[in-house]
Amino acid sequence: MAGVVLENLSWRKLIALGVFLLILMITFFLVGGIVSPKPSNVVTVLATKCYDRGSRLNRTKWFIPRGPHKCEELPSLDPYDENIIKNSITEKQVVFSFWIPGPRDGAERKMSPLFQSMLGVLQLDVEKNLQVPLSKDPILQLDVRMGVRDEEDQDDDWKLLASSVEDRNLQCKLDKNKLEGYLYDCELLQLFELGSIHHHFYLVNIRLPVNALKGFNVGIGKLVDMYIHVIHQNGGFTIVWVTMKSVMFLLVLSILIWFWRRIMQLGRPPNLLERTLFALGVVMSILNCPIELLQFGLNVPFMLLLNDIRQGAFYAMLMSFWVIFAGEHIMDQTERNRLSLYWKHLSAIIFGSICLFVFDMCERGIQLKNPFFSIWVSSAGTKLALAFIILAGIAAGCYFLFLCYMIFCVMKNISAKKASLPSMSQLRRKYYLGIIYRFRFLMLATLVCAAFTVIFFIISQLNEGEWRWGDHELSMEYTSAFFTGVYGMWNVYVCGLLSLYAPSHKTVVEIDSADGSTEENVQLTQLPTAPSETSALQALTSKAAQD
Repeated sequence: MAGVVLENLSWRKLIALGVFLLILMITFFLVGGIVSPKPSNVVTVLATKCYDRGSRLNRTKWFIPRGPHKCEELPSLDPYDENIIKNSITEKQVVFSFWIPGPRDGAERKMSPLFQSMLGVLQLDVEKNLQVPLSKDPILQLDVRMGVRDEEDQDDDWKLLASSVEDRNLQCKLDKNKLEGYLYDCELLQLFELGSIHHHFYLVNIRLPVNALKGFNVGIGKLVDMYIHVIHQNGGFTIVWVTMKSVMFLLVLSILIWFWRRIMQLGRPPNLLERTLFALGVVMSILNCPIELLQFGLNVPFMLLLNDIRQGAFYAMLMSFWVIFAGEHIMDQTERNRLSLYWKHLSAIIFGSICLFVFDMCERGIQLKNPFFSIWVSSAGTKLALAFIILAGIAAGCYFLFLCYMIFCVMKNISAKKASLPSMSQLRRKYYLGIIYRFRFLMLATLVCAAFTVIFFIISQLNEGEWRWGDHELSMEYTSAFFTGVYGMWNVYVCGLLSLYAPSHKTVVEIDSADGSTEENVQLTQLPTAPSETSALQALTSKAAQD
């Protein structure tokens, strides 16, 4: 009888393979914790308050905060300031200008494709002033333009990237006992999100025109300053990340090709578990493919959306595989090896994946045309997005509990089969006992991988809450070690399954006699035929009956 490598591989080789995979997974954690910097970095840029002279609003002119073409700066926005009163400056003539990134130690810095993407979060400093009061939840309307320039361009050669008029709800709070002059604690506002950084410098101009009839920018209090917190991926982390993906892409793809060649040489169609494992390897290879390298030469604004689709497809495939993997090992009286048997489980996974895809398209899809758009800007959108994330976290937890139940059923059935071992011959009992221990360990490894995956998914969702729903106390975030470690765990798990569930080139020849039975491992020069491909663990019941 011939089965998979997991059943017939010698203990010495199996331990060597396990040690290699364990060292590889530990290496991923160490690379993230020692070599790689933290995944993201935050750069804070203070607005320069520019004065737009003239009675008409000039929407084509760029207001540059520094350099030879620096705008005329306003020292203060106090309505009682002499300069404001003397020149009769209105709110339409005030432009908040940001040059991203800001200078460091007098030297001009520039953005790099290594930063991958850029997220801009707006912070307003509003001072408590009895003469200019702050109303409850006023609507902030932003007339915003974004321009780009490269290092070799002229200093004033800014090209328009995007422009829009966006509404944001300004929510601020302050203790009642605070005196006049204190700053309100205002929630952060998402301003823009770019999926690709293809230029060296970015310029943002913001106006706050007042529309008393519609209530825009009315009752926003005494605005003192404005900041943009730019969040981007660390360049050092990008180098480590792309290198890891390139290495694992070649490794997983090589093992996947070897696995499928062995399947095709069997002379029979692949079973459900083999097809599902092959599909998992394909999706893992797609996730590993280092398409981020395209950003070093091309402008790929849809990279964030594409990465989300790849990650979501991997989640869906991994969860589907675990359901089928556990179901195919339950070994009950149900006829397995049929995809239709799992239609309820797979339908729930597919429905959840489609919902997450639609939710992602509602934001990142629209941001391809308008980077200033956000589903979080309105009260209804925020509640809908929060409900979506919370439900996704609950669904992930419920799935993990269901997977634990399925693996418990597998363990229970294996234990039931183990009770028939004493009636077997000593050699056969030792053989099947070793197989049972191997499958138990693999099931526990599957459970650990599922637990880390669910934790990673939930933390990655909650990590966005620190700025999106204004929870400044939320300090939960994943470090580089956890990020690279979980990614390495997925690859090690898939590589291990592809290696252990490939058809074995060994077979067990059984010789039954009147006074007992013996089994021995025989090395064959050719692959086994189709009738001999039964799994040793699945044949345990019939073996027990024969003994």
